[in-house]
Amino acid sequence: MTAWHLDVDRGRCMGTGICAGTAPALFALDGRHSAPVTDTIAPDESALDAADSCPVAAITVTERETVIGPRP
Repeated sequence: MTAWHLDVDRGRCMGTGICAGTAPALFALDGRHSAPVTDTIAPDESALDAADSCPVAAITVTERETVIGPRP
């Protein structure tokens, strides 16, 4: 099974919580920033939606070593 890796760039994250609202099973606010609930997940469209909705593009979703989110 293919796994996806979630990463939040804490230097860019503004803590808006949009990702946690979009994909609450995958992201949570950790103080002033967002963080993935777990680093590795089964493919989940809501992870891509969260990456796409981040206003500062702080979320990266990768499959193996290929960036798949945010989508262009």
